Amino acid sequence: MQYQHLALTPTRRTARKKERKGLNNVVSLRISDREKRVLDRISEATHTNLSDVVREALSFWLTTRKGICLEP
Repeated sequence: MQYQHLALTPTRRTARKKERKGLNNVVSLRISDREKRVLDRISEATHTNLSDVVREALSFWLTTRKGICLEP
């Protein structure tokens, strides 16, 4: 077969999807230019993608409000 040189290993993107199995929900929001710049700087400084930075911030926010019951 002439395509034997192609590796059949998962790409980095595919591997990342497997690691985050269960993260299927998308939330869209609007932020200011300043907020975006700050998030980008944090992302670069921590070598973390933007989604992970926002996910960590959301987790922190939710943790500080554990006592609030959101269910009726």
